[in-house]
Amino acid sequence: MTSRAIMVPLQNISKGAITMDYAYSTTTEAIRKSGKHLTLDERGQIQALHREGFSLRAIAARIGCSHTTIHYEITRGTPERRSARGRSPQYTARRGQRAYLEHRKNSKRPYKVDSAGCAPFLRWMTERIRKNKWSIDMCVGDARANKRFDEDGIPCTKTLDNMLWAGRIPLTLFDVPQALGRKCKRKRNRKNKRLKGRSIEERSALVDEGTEIGHWEADTVVGSRKGRGAAVFTAVEKVTHDYIAIRISGRTCAGIEEAIAHLKSEYGEDRFSQVFKTITVDNGTEFETFTQLESLGTKVYFAHPYSSWERPQNERHNGILRQYIPKGTGIDGYSDEDILNIADEINSRPRRVFGYQTPAELFNTFLDEVYAIENVS
Repeated sequence: MTSRAIMVPLQNISKGAITMDYAYSTTTEAIRKSGKHLTLDERGQIQALHREGFSLRAIAARIGCSHTTIHYEITRGTPERRSARGRSPQYTARRGQRAYLEHRKNSKRPYKVDSAGCAPFLRWMTERIRKNKWSIDMCVGDARANKRFDEDGIPCTKTLDNMLWAGRIPLTLFDVPQALGRKCKRKRNRKNKRLKGRSIEERSALVDEGTEIGHWEADTVVGSRKGRGAAVFTAVEKVTHDYIAIRISGRTCAGIEEAIAHLKSEYGEDRFSQVFKTITVDNGTEFETFTQLESLGTKVYFAHPYSSWERPQNERHNGILRQYIPKGTGIDGYSDEDILNIADEINSRPRRVFGYQTPAELFNTFLDEVYAIENVS
């Protein structure tokens, strides 16, 4: 509410040599905001005043707008006369409101995703998301980093997210699992279960700083809810986000032994402790013999029971693995090669945190440095 001066006419109040025709008083009166659109109620007032014969300026004074606004409003809300017979058509508030709403539809800027220039990128993005299970941000970042399309033809990630929810791009929410992420549960730290080795509390703070490559988080992923049958041993490097997935016979100590043998064969025992400086694992029974890796110089730490949040990157990447192997789907239907190919595909995804480089590129650079030392010596 804004106050303004109201002039009240008086009968020539004389004071000395000065004659006052008006006395100014301040009262509280609502002033209509400039540029505000007419409402249906205001159009109803215009209809009533116009039919009573008020002039445009008189109606404008009552409504609190310009007389040209009233003129255009009456013109829009009055139908054209189609014949010389009958009475002249009159302005109605409902017709004026319909005309206003129709004009508003065309007053917005067209969506960028509807332009022809964005069509090639949208087709490419749709294929990447459905075939390679990329996120929208990965598609945008990779397309810009590698200049795959014209810059004006690549909408930003926020725009595409909004258009996804609005249903204006050829994808559904189920095609982009990241859009339907569940809320994280409240962190709980239960210590009623004995740890199977060195506690995560003893781990150096250097591991969490993210400045040194070679610190890993590991876990197992099962297919069926009962945990029977084959499983997948997974590990992720905390700095490069390189992801390892190895099919094992089951979620048992024997299965973990298979994964350890595979890692030794892949990276060699001589340089094993340089590639795997520390590994933080779950407190599950399958990791009871995992501490044998300490004989190779690798330090093994155990997270607290029921504290998956202490291994956040591994849990997140296991969620990405679930895009390829949904929960409840048996691992027995996947071969060793299938699991390795899935890990390679995950490592080939461009990441925004790395300037849209891939984890595979960063980790391979690290391995070149590790094994180059051996070649030089």
